[in-house]
Amino acid sequence: MDIHWFESLESTQSYLVNELKASTLHAPVCIGTSSQTMGKGSRGNSWIGEDGNLFISVAIERSMLPSDLRLESSSIYLAFLMKECLVSLGSKVWLKWPNDFYLGNKKVGGVITNLVGETLVCGIGMNLVSAPEHFAKIDMDITPYDLTKAYSELFKNLPSWKQIFSNYQIEFENSRDFFTHDNNEKIALKRAVLLEDGSLECDGQRIFSLR
Repeated sequence: MDIHWFESLESTQSYLVNELKASTLHAPVCIGTSSQTMGKGSRGNSWIGEDGNLFISVAIERSMLPSDLRLESSSIYLAFLMKECLVSLGSKVWLKWPNDFYLGNKKVGGVITNLVGETLVCGIGMNLVSAPEHFAKIDMDITPYDLTKAYSELFKNLPSWKQIFSNYQIEFENSRDFFTHDNNEKIALKRAVLLEDGSLECDGQRIFSLR
């Protein structure tokens, strides 16, 4: 996977989506930047941070992803790959459903996904060296580029959704003390049932993980 690195961008996600639409970049490709000024988080929030934190977006054709991976499961799948990458490097980070990286009870990063035609674009932001109040930074020393390189290597031999899901089922129990949001509604995860496609059943509602 080619990695294109910039000193500063408004948003890696917006940049990559626009380049894909203009056919000036093609998947698989990764965009990274040392500084992001107008980054996008989940539910329309911003994700802006200081130099040294991680700001990347990865594009991959759906045909290159495992055959048993449904679109609804892609946010969890790509986030869990990053989580596994970090754990292999010594971190104790875990993935809160569906796309937030946590250390203990504090968020250290998150994932958003967009679909451009048949190309999935995954944006990842993570606090590597600094964090806002009430957030945390990752529990290890690694440069943004080195982490990006390690993550990109995983795309050479992607595990099946079944493999990822069997591991995430266990980790999902950590999410039960937290909430998620659906259509701006705050929903407790204490009694949620994790379904095989990565969606949740909560009080009769089915909530999908794609963001």
